[in-house]
Amino acid sequence: MPPSFDTLDLQVAQHIATLSLNRPDKANAMNATMWDELQRCFEWLDAEPAVRVVILAGSGSHFCAGIDLNMFAAVHGTAEEPARRAEFFRRTILRLQDNLSAIEKCRKPVLAAIHHSCIGGGVDMICCADMRYATRDAFFSIREIDIGMTADVGTLQRLPKLIPDGVARELAYTGRDMPAAEAVAVGLVNQVFEDRAAMLAEVTAIARTIAAKSPLAVRGSKEMLLYSRDHTVRDALNYVATWNAGMFSQADIQAGLAAQRQRKPAVYQD
Repeated sequence: MPPSFDTLDLQVAQHIATLSLNRPDKANAMNATMWDELQRCFEWLDAEPAVRVVILAGSGSHFCAGIDLNMFAAVHGTAEEPARRAEFFRRTILRLQDNLSAIEKCRKPVLAAIHHSCIGGGVDMICCADMRYATRDAFFSIREIDIGMTADVGTLQRLPKLIPDGVARELAYTGRDMPAAEAVAVGLVNQVFEDRAAMLAEVTAIARTIAAKSPLAVRGSKEMLLYSRDHTVRDALNYVATWNAGMFSQADIQAGLAAQRQRKPAVYQD
């Protein structure tokens, strides 16, 4: 049985986990509970053999309105001495970074399905996903600049790896809204759909295609893509050679080749 959460809704069926941010009355703003639950949930998804793919969506009328502003009252702690207050604040930021990095660290592909608002922390979140899909009315905004702060939970580190550097800088410096049509043009999202229902139907179909592949090969592909993003080509080539030397599955190769010959879907162990 999947675990239950206060701010998230998690459903698992046919090797696909659908995780929905579930504070619809607050536009799925990320309160302290949601930050912690996101990490706990993705650590569970990473470890659960029956889950092969994750769809990350939002319930209600918005994907995510960003951080719940009520959190700002607590992030600096209660220490009076400035250095100790600063240390507490730094540790809080690092913890929030870890909460979202759990999405990226999850060995299973994460497909973000974004409708309407994706603001601030929501952008941090979807930058951790493997692929992003959006509705026609979706928009993306790095709003931290509008409240006088530097975004500090991952957008400025990951977004320039996903879209042209100059576009990322413009979004970070201006806080403007990037509409879905522009997001697909610059490569932030893979596809744009007319509405949420159409998007979820297609994203689920893509997830099913991925779930039908060798889970070990899919997890290895994600590992290589993330490693290659952050290392030289020479280092990444060396790593994949070492990986396959240890993770090359004869059982999966045989299942895949037999399925090709018989023109039917392969069956793989979780």
